[in-house]
Amino acid sequence: MSETVADVSALIIQTLLANPKVPRDISGSSKIVEDLAFDSLAVMNFVMEIEDSLDVSVPLDRLADIRTIDDLANCIVSLKQGG
Repeated sequence: MSETVADVSALIIQTLLANPKVPRDISGSSKIVEDLAFDSLAVMNFVMEIEDSLDVSVPLDRLADIRTIDDLANCIVSLKQGG
């Protein structure tokens, strides 16, 4: 199954919206730390949840460049395509 960035982004948003503390008006351009008010532990827990649901592992060095939901989706799609 080849997932697009839009598919992965939608899945990430759906996962986030399952948390009642997350704002309801999030989009792919929402900043994970600033807009969602996630601290570093919350970011790590969230990324682990996404990794589990998509069967992918995001290396820590790639996490440093991720600011938005779409950044995370792009990274995951790239990793799943062997990048």
